[in-house]
Amino acid sequence: MIDQASLARGSTVDSAEVERFARIAGEWWDTRGKFAPLHRLNPVRIGFIRDRAANHWRRDTLSGQPLGGLSVLDIGCGGGLLSEPMARLGATVTGIDAAGRNIAVAELHARGQDLAIDYRQNTAETMARSGAQFDIVLALEIVEHVADVELFLTSCGALVKPGGLLFLSTLNRTAKAWALAIAGGEYILRWLPRGTHDWKKFLKPSEVVAGLRAGGIETQEIAGVVYSPLSRQWSLNARDLDVNYMLFGTKG
Repeated sequence: MIDQASLARGSTVDSAEVERFARIAGEWWDTRGKFAPLHRLNPVRIGFIRDRAANHWRRDTLSGQPLGGLSVLDIGCGGGLLSEPMARLGATVTGIDAAGRNIAVAELHARGQDLAIDYRQNTAETMARSGAQFDIVLALEIVEHVADVELFLTSCGALVKPGGLLFLSTLNRTAKAWALAIAGGEYILRWLPRGTHDWKKFLKPSEVVAGLRAGGIETQEIAGVVYSPLSRQWSLNARDLDVNYMLFGTKG
């Protein structure tokens, strides 16, 4: 059961986190810049969403636009790295972000690609309070940056239509995640600016599953997302949730 009282109060916005990403907003589409890890991760994220959604609605993944006729909300859309592929797959896409600079970058890039995407400076809880709902809600690499995890997950659930899907990805709160994502990714390899992540805000899968259930979402699958230094590629691994993981759930 969704706690309507919790939706009516509070905020998920962490001002320091919003400002941190706003400062580097101009680099969203630089494949060799600060968001290069997300560009490398994107094919795995897109494939996971496309294949599970197509199977759920019995669509052909090879049809070209398997998400045709479906509405998608991309929470924490940044510069549009996921919103644009979703639009190309046929979905009607709304992208929201708390940072106005991110929205400006996303709008400009989408126009250059001739893509009609509804970008808004907004938050999950504000959208939920408005009563808006979507067939698919995306919350990828965002929950570890919010101020109120419980409110965020409840809001995500409220935004999914009955019968719809929610996709979420984040980092596990393990020693391995600290070593690879923070020590390795931020300090040694310098894939990301120092301070991008706070290990204490990482979430164990069980915590996410419980939070989503409070928002009416039942998790159907959890898969680890692992990086191979040899191939420099990301891939799914159902047995390795130690660092990065993705999940999807359904709303009854």
